[in-house]
Amino acid sequence: MTLNTQKSNKPAQHCQIRAVYDDDTITVYQAYNSGIATAAVEAQRLDASPLFKPARMTWIKPSWNWMMYSYKDSNQNNVLALKVKREFFEELLRRSVESESDETRRDGEQVRVQWDPERNVRCGKLDVSRRVRSIQIGIPRGLKERWVEDSITQIEDVTERARQLKKVLDENTVIDVEELVRAGLLPVERVYTLPEDIERILGITHS
Repeated sequence: MTLNTQKSNKPAQHCQIRAVYDDDTITVYQAYNSGIATAAVEAQRLDASPLFKPARMTWIKPSWNWMMYSYKDSNQNNVLALKVKREFFEELLRRSVESESDETRRDGEQVRVQWDPERNVRCGKLDVSRRVRSIQIGIPRGLKERWVEDSITQIEDVTERARQLKKVLDENTVIDVEELVRAGLLPVERVYTLPEDIERILGITHS
C-alpha cells in the first residue's frame, strides 16, 4: 500500500494499519495515569474514574511499537490495551481526514488521522528505504460517548509487559523478535485489510 500523493507533496510511503485483531475486534492503545487506568480495568469502563475528563480529541494507536515510542509522559504512565469493535473502528476511518488538512482545521468534530514513521521493537525508525508509516486516529469529543459506552469490549493494563520488554531489550543488545513473541512481550500484529471505500478516503493505493 502507498499513500496517494496527487493532493500532497509527501513522498510515496507504505501506509499500513498493523494491529492485533480478530473477526470482531481490533486492539488499540492509549496511556493514562494510574488512577484512571486501574479504575478502567476493574470496571471495564474507560470513564470509571472521576479523574477521566473527556478531552477535545483523544488519540488511539493500533501499533504496539509506536505506542512504546510515544510512551513518555509521566502523567500517562499506564498503557491500556483496548479491544474495540471493528465496526466502530472502520466508522472512524470513514469519518476521517488527515490532521494537516484545511478541512480538519475548519471542523473540530472531524475524526483525524495522522501517519507517523513506524518503529521497530527498540523504537527506532524502520529502514528508510521501506518508509513504512503507522496510523494514529483522533476521536473528537462529539464521538466520546459512543467511544466510551459502546465501542470498547475489553480493557487490559499492559504496562508490566511494556516494562518487562524494555528490561529485556536493555539487557540484550541482540535478541530475536520471535523470542520476544514467545515470551509474551511482543504482540503478533498483522496488516489490517481495509475495505476499498476506506482506502479511497485515506488516499491509499496499491503498488
